[in-house]
Parts: sequence; C-alpha cells; structure tokens
Amino acid sequence: MRRVLLLALPVLFALLPGAALSADSLVKFAGGIGVIPISNVVVAADGTITVARNVVRTVNSAGQIWVIADLEADVTSDGRIRVNGRGLLLGGGNGIGTNANARVFATLICEAAAPFTLRSTNLAGVPLAANGDFQIDDMLSPAPGPVCDSPVLLIRNAGNLVWFAAGIVTNP
Repeated sequence: MRRVLLLALPVLFALLPGAALSADSLVKFAGGIGVIPISNVVVAADGTITVARNVVRTVNSAGQIWVIADLEADVTSDGRIRVNGRGLLLGGGNGIGTNANARVFATLICEAAAPFTLRSTNLAGVPLAANGDFQIDDMLSPAPGPVCDSPVLLIRNAGNLVWFAAGIVTNP
C-alpha cells in the first residue's frame, strides 16, 4: 500500500498545478467609483436641454447619487468572485448617508463593445450594513473563462438591477 502511495504522489503533484491554474486570478479591482446618474447634459441653441443617463455597457444607473468609501474585488478564471465593499451609501436626496435598505450583487462585463455578457452573482444580493459595508463571496454566472480583455465590475441593486458603484481595475 505504501509503495502505491509513493508511486501515486508524483502523479498527484503533477495534476495540482493544473487545478491551481483553473482558479488563478483573472482580474482584480482596488477602489470604487460611486454612481452619478447623469453622464451628459447638452443645451441646444434653442434652449432645449438633453440629459443622458449614465448607462454602462447596457446597465442603467441608479436614479440618485451613491458614494463608496472603498472596494476590493478578486475574480478568478473559474468564476469565483470575492468583493469587500465599505461605505456604499446614498450621496444625495432625503436619504443621504443611508443604505436605503438595499441589497447588492456584482456583475462583471469583459467585452469592450456590444454584445455584452453580464456575468453576475446571485441576483438576490447581499444586504448593505447600516454603514454601507458588504461582502460578496459567490460564483459568477456565466463564468468568465480565461480572458477578460476589458473588465468592468458593477455593484448593482438587487431590487431594480441598476448600478450603484464600479470597481477600479488594478490589472487589465
């Protein structure tokens, strides 16, 4: 029995690097950007005002400003995502400084141009703490695969699917 184990160990160790590679970090995010719902305002010569909503890769923004104190996220090539967020709170309106009783989930988008694939954690989301802190430890569906050429990470509202915050990529 011992001889079989000794012979099997080199094979087992040869397989381990391949398994480890399947969970290598695909993309990391450090820092966050809170949403500003309007991305552009144009005033025409006749006084007509056109307002453009802050849409990111087909995902609508929240209707109110949100701020985020910090965000750290790591996505592996097999789709595992871990997000630690701090201070995701309303930045305007009557509920300023509160979490609006929101639940959040994460979406990773890897494509720079349409069509976009929205790779998300559980849409039920996780609750924001009173101070806006949250943690997500989940799998993205669908999984991103080995390449993510133009990563965007959005933190979204489980209630209406709009985005509240975006991650700042650290390794494109």
